[in-house]
Amino acid sequence: MSQERLQQSLSAGPHHLLSQLVGAWEGVARTWFEPDKVADESPITGSFQSVLDGRFVVHQYTSAMGDTPLTGIATLGYHLDGRHFTMSWVDTFHVGTDIMTLQGEAGVGDRISVLGSYRTGDDSPRWGWRVDIQVTGPDALVVTHFNIEPGAAPQKAIEIQYKRRD
Repeated sequence: MSQERLQQSLSAGPHHLLSQLVGAWEGVARTWFEPDKVADESPITGSFQSVLDGRFVVHQYTSAMGDTPLTGIATLGYHLDGRHFTMSWVDTFHVGTDIMTLQGEAGVGDRISVLGSYRTGDDSPRWGWRVDIQVTGPDALVVTHFNIEPGAAPQKAIEIQYKRRD
């Protein structure tokens, strides 16, 4: 990775898209365990902070599932040489004691999409997990998570509708 390529990406490329996420956010998190049936709707607050000279952003958030508080941290970046977005994700509800790693192709415009996987048991096949992040306006952001059962189509699992806090 050259400093010139990084500077170009920071000014008008994938790293510039990451910089648009930086700030304090609040909104609503909806969770689905089965299609077309919202299982939970809870307030959420989060922040995206730029780290390591703009190479990455760290998303920290607090919400709940029913009466149970949950917190999480995701680190997002763009690998210039590999030409793909990367993300690591941990939280107190969805990933247990694992660190989920996800990767995705270069974004199109205002959207980041990354794909990872997880196990549901010792001998079970891996399930997919996709996270889409879309800047829908200067002060609006949607983070959507999809659960992907082996051999099945993606199903919406979480949708966070964020608005920038003052």
